[in-house]
Amino acid sequence: MDKDDDLPRRADDPLARLHAQDLDPLSVAELDARIAALKAEIARTEAKMEYAVNHKATAEALFKR
Repeated sequence: MDKDDDLPRRADDPLARLHAQDLDPLSVAELDARIAALKAEIARTEAKMEYAVNHKATAEALFKR
């Protein structure tokens, strides 16, 4: 059981749908492609998070003047 299994999720939550997908019918090449796509999405998400953190820090610095 994953620690995230206890988190409430909406029925249309993409992570819940992703987690529920059956990987058994996928070939090794399809699994490799899936991993590459997931890694790209992780990188995109991390970039967005970094932007948000930097944006917040910039705004806080601006208003402290």
